[in-house]
Parts: sequence; structure tokens; C-alpha cells
Amino acid sequence: MENEILQNKDLKKTKKIIFTTILIGISFFLGLLVGVSNSDNPNFIHGEQKGELKNKKAEAPDYLSKNVDFKLFWKTWDTIRDKYIDSSVLDSQMFYGALSGLVASLNDPYSIFLPPDTTKAFNEELEGKFEGIGAEIGIKDEKLTIIAPLPNSPAEKSGLQAGDKILAIDQIDTSFMTPSQAAQMIRGDKGTTVTLTIKHGEEKEKDITITRDEIYYESIKTSTGNAQTDKLLNDKNIAYIKITNFNQDTEALFEKAVQNAINKKYIILDLRNNPGGFLTTAIKVSSHWVENNIIVKEVSQNKEKIQNFSSNGVAKLKDKKTVILVNQGSASAAEIVAGALQDYGLATIVGETTFGKGSVQDLTKLSDGSSIKLTIAKWLTPNDRAIDQEGIKPDIEIKISDEEYNNNKDPQLDKAIELLQ
Repeated sequence: MENEILQNKDLKKTKKIIFTTILIGISFFLGLLVGVSNSDNPNFIHGEQKGELKNKKAEAPDYLSKNVDFKLFWKTWDTIRDKYIDSSVLDSQMFYGALSGLVASLNDPYSIFLPPDTTKAFNEELEGKFEGIGAEIGIKDEKLTIIAPLPNSPAEKSGLQAGDKILAIDQIDTSFMTPSQAAQMIRGDKGTTVTLTIKHGEEKEKDITITRDEIYYESIKTSTGNAQTDKLLNDKNIAYIKITNFNQDTEALFEKAVQNAINKKYIILDLRNNPGGFLTTAIKVSSHWVENNIIVKEVSQNKEKIQNFSSNGVAKLKDKKTVILVNQGSASAAEIVAGALQDYGLATIVGETTFGKGSVQDLTKLSDGSSIKLTIAKWLTPNDRAIDQEGIKPDIEIKISDEEYNNNKDPQLDKAIELLQ
């Protein structure tokens, strides 16, 4: 769901989608292993240190300072055509490989070239339906990492958790893989299998074989799935709203959830394992609490220009006492919502520090059906806190132990209910 935050800048005029894999993201959608590919590195931070937005470029070798001689490109092309042992390689393969390499030269896992088939898969993911295992991946602590499994997906049912390290895919080492390469290997047709070598915390690594399936999900849930807990929430006059992704169906579904929440005294907004999605949707959701104020700030390429994105609509929930649940699988758009409500004192944040993906990608569609995704900015909360790498720190930190997880216990939700009593 690159992990990914999308911003729609006058779509009719520009035909562009702006998003963050904040991975956003991955940010999210390109990182869904479920048939998605090209997840970004939600932990990647280019020239940034501890909340400061700085652009420090490494010393470049002398040859990079010279003027570009495009004759070298064609010389390389012709040499391959004349001498490479396999003459069956198509010109189109070389062409798209060159475009991919061009974007890859930026050394930014968020910035990638998407050929037509991958762009098509991306668009399907935005619709919330695809085939695969149902998890977003990124890079954290220099290792390929599960950002978040989708609810009821093959990934979740197999026991994968946010933070799990992927050491190998079908016995192939992932040490030097980008999230995009890994996602390409993991996705596949319904009914086929993929084996991931996983390291969970300090446990010994183990192989998990997962059968791919068709994934379809709605991004809003108003039930915990536990009848006893749902009854308790109802008795306590608490509206429970879980947002799994900020995608195309979120706004309409959230509006329905709000109508129910208006009749309740309290609200629990569950953003755990939410890897992000559309920026516009994050702003719309936040606007139900934040009235006539900044939701998030965008710091652009020149580091001097800051654009503010403000709330819109009626803040119907501004007077409702709210608790937001987050964990290390909360990223991108989820971090924007949590950060904004925390800055304005409109919600108490409970759980674990979020993933920390706060960059913006621009998706440009090309005439052949391919597209280019480029990092163009970074996000700050209304109080100028950097989201990227830092994440959103909870007001009350509570972790779920492996024993609690395996026994379906939820101390984070329990704490939220306690705070609202």
C-alpha cells in the first residue's frame, strides 16, 4: 500500500499523481508483494540527518564532472549488438533496461522506472484488487523488511509481521536486492507459491512458504473482528475505525464510518500496519478533526520552498475524544494523519514509533504505458517535525509481545479503551 503517499495536483491539468511510499511507500502500492511490485524503501533518507533537511553530496569522481557525450551510449548499444553472445535479445529489452538504469542512477529506492506491465499492476493495486501474497516491503536497517501485511492476506495468515526481515526469496539471497527487485520475485499468479526466509526479532531464521491468491480488500473496517471486543466498544460508547490503506475507496467508506462515529462519544482510529496511500485522502481524513489549519508541509527540491497543505471540509469529529493506534507498520499517509492530530492535541497516540517514510514521489505517465516515479519533496508535520526516518513517536508506548500476538491479545487496543473510559 509503497509502500507510498499520493498527491493529486490538479489531475485534469497535469495528469500526474503525487504520492509518498511516506513509502510511502510504499508507497505504498508498488511495494505490495501481493502481486505488486516495485515497493520503495520507506526508510530511505537522501542527504538527511536527524530531522534536518540537508542535501550533502558525496565527492564525485573526475569523469562525472565532464560534459555528457551521448556517443558513448550509442557506442555501447552498437557494441552489445555486434558482440553479445545472445543475439535474440530484443532492442526493446535494451531500451527499457536503459531507462530503468537512468532512474536507478539517482541511488534513490523511491525513484524508479516502471515499464508498461508494472504500471498496469500498479493501477490495479490502486483499485484494491490484485494477485500475490499481500504485504508491503521496504528497506529498514539496511535489510529487506516487511512493512505491513494486508489484513486477511496470505502474508498475514502465514504469520508474517511488520518488521520481519526477508533474508532470501526462493533461496536467493536478498542482501543486495532493492525492494523493487524483491517485489518482482515475490509476486505471481494465484495458486503458485513463494518461499521467504524470514528473521523475526532475535528468533532463528525460518522458511515460510506462501501460496499466492487474489487479494481484494476494503480500506475501512468498523469492527475489530472480535465479537466480545466489539460489544465492549459499543458498551463504552466508542466508535472503532480501522484504515488499512489510503486508497481509492477510502474517502467514501470513511464518510460512512464518520456518520456512525458522530453518534458515539469516543473514537479509536486504528492506523496499525497501514503503509499509506493518497495524500489527498490523508488530508481529507485529517480534516474531520483539524479545522482550517495545516495538515502537512511539503519541503521541495530547493529546500527553501515550503508548501502547506491545509484541511478542508467540516471538522465533524473535532470535539470527539480520540485515540490513534500506530505501530512500526504505520507509514506514509498514516504518519501524516497521526502527526497532524498529535501536533494539535486532537488525539492521543498509542503504540510504537511509526515506520518513518516522509518523502513525496511524482508519478509521470508516458505514452507507451510506462511511467516514472521520482522523489520530489519531503514531509513535515504542522509543527515542523520531520517524518522521514524519524517516524511519529507515540504519546504512550506499548509493544505487543510475540506471546500476546500469538494468543490474539491486543494490549494497545486495551490501553486505548482504558484511556477513553
